[in-house]
Order: sequence, then C-alpha cells, then structure tokens
Amino acid sequence: MDEASLAEILLASAGTGAARTASAGGTESGEERRGRRGNAGGPVFLGECTGEMDSDIDFMRYALGEAQQALEEGEVPVGAVLVVGGEVVASVHNARESTFDPTAHAEVLALRKAAQALRSWRLNNATLYVTKEPCPMCAGAMVNARLGRLVYGCGDPKGGAVESLYRILSDPRLNHQVEVISGVLGEESAALLKSFFRDRRGGAAFPRKL
Repeated sequence: MDEASLAEILLASAGTGAARTASAGGTESGEERRGRRGNAGGPVFLGECTGEMDSDIDFMRYALGEAQQALEEGEVPVGAVLVVGGEVVASVHNARESTFDPTAHAEVLALRKAAQALRSWRLNNATLYVTKEPCPMCAGAMVNARLGRLVYGCGDPKGGAVESLYRILSDPRLNHQVEVISGVLGEESAALLKSFFRDRRGGAAFPRKL
C-alpha cells in the first residue's frame, strides 16, 4: 500500500474526534471508558468521571506541537507527551530519520525519557498522549512500563496495535492492561500525517536534523 493511500485512510479513521476506549470485546461506551485501569486481573470499570476531557485536549495539543516539529524536521509527524499528576515529564516526537534508530518512535522515546526523569521504569501513574495509534512495538513497551493510561488521536488501520489490528493494551492474557482513550483531536492528528505524505508524494524536500 502506498503512502498516499495510507494518509487517506488515517484521515478517514479519525472520525468525529470523539473519545472511545478499546477493549477485547469492542468499543466501550462513554460510561465505561473512564474507568479502565491496568491490573493483573483484567480491566475494571469504575464509571464516568467528569472534568478530565479538557485536560486531555490540552495535553493532546501539546503533543500536536511536537508532531508539527517532527514535520518540520522531515520526520513522520507523530508527537507524544507523558504526564504525571498534571505535569509534563516528557515531550518528544518521532526521531527515526535524525537518529537512524528504527525504535525511535515518539512513544518509546517518551517512555524512556520519563523513566529516567522519574528514576523508575514503572509508569503506572502516568498518562501518555500520542497523536497516532501506537504500533505493536510501542504498545508492547507500554505494557512493559506498566503505563496507567494512553490517550491517542487518529487510528492506524495498517499498523495500529491498540484497536485497529491488535488489542495489546487490553489483552487479558497479559499481566497488565492500560486504560485507553482514542480519537482525541483525531482529525487534527490525521491532517498532519496527510500533509506529510502529500508533500512527500509531490517531491517536496524536507530538512533533516543532523
């Protein structure tokens, strides 16, 4: 599948931008989505919480700023922000091109940076905001980090491992599950990706950070 087609699919997958939660059995209702917490015994639904979505949007806009910076550097525009107790601990974007590192996805970089800052690999009290649905590598890293919560923008029907292709973060066979909110500023997130691939298709030159 070519990059242009992928970009069109990503934009379509953004939907209306409404938040929803992934589960092994399908998309959950708004009443259920706020209460998923990681634990060895599987997901637990604690009911609807109010007043949190504004913060989710604010932090996702922060992540979109990182994605925009990635775009300007010639990287696939995906940004991530890791938050603990309302404070930003890590703010990064994709860096595969500049670092020549195939694992330098925004999510992995955010987990690494946060773990170093917090002096702990366990991030069970953290929320990770990322502009695109994580891939299998990144989703697996979140399970290993015991991440508390993930909020992401647009889906990735060709590589997403949270809802689209796999449901790694809600798989009850694993020893940790992660609360997931999807579709937050999904259209904006997908539009950045579409812009990147459209410009690439047109032969535009991208600056590369050395």
